[in-house]
Amino acid sequence: MNKQKEKNSKLERRHKKIRMKISGTASKPRLSVFKSNIGIYLQLIDDVNGKTLFSVNFKELKGADKMKKTEQSFKLGKLLGEKAVKANISEAVFDRGGYKYHGRVKAVADGAREAGLKF
Repeated sequence: MNKQKEKNSKLERRHKKIRMKISGTASKPRLSVFKSNIGIYLQLIDDVNGKTLFSVNFKELKGADKMKKTEQSFKLGKLLGEKAVKANISEAVFDRGGYKYHGRVKAVADGAREAGLKF
């Protein structure tokens, strides 16, 4: 197995382990994080009904090409948090997607907290 496939399989294994323990509902959805080399994608998911309530990605930010990736992540977390608060969702479960709670993933959580979302 080459290095990249091994890295991806480890990430997938960690994410499955996390997902066994956490789940989102309509009143307390799961904030899912996916990051790529280019940008970051966030979703608020109701796992009971299998629906995505809200989603945001780096393409929605104005001037995103001039920002650093951690700054983009913070602003996206804040944007998603604001959308959730408008829809009367005050709590969520944070799903870091198998990534370390550090850097861009931590910035997402901080931005969502600043917008009024609780984890």
